[in-house]
Amino acid sequence: MIIGKVLGSVVSTRKNENLVGSKFMIVEPVKSMAKENSRIVAVDNIGAGIGEYVLVALGSAARIGCDKETKPIDAAIVGIIDDGESFK
Repeated sequence: MIIGKVLGSVVSTRKNENLVGSKFMIVEPVKSMAKENSRIVAVDNIGAGIGEYVLVALGSAARIGCDKETKPIDAAIVGIIDDGESFK
């Protein structure tokens, strides 16, 4: 799991049928957790907004975390951070 900041959203009208109804957000990991060019697209089922810091599950944990075990998801926002100045 990583911490990242939501930078924006992605709109995809044509996609795998298993992803219909999913909201996609662009997340940039915080510096201490980032790799070079590490922005990711994550499914958002909890309603994160642009500018918020979020918890992102990766890999199979992402599918389980958003209750979509059979869908092609590799990253999912699973929490919005209320307070956490130490990671910025």
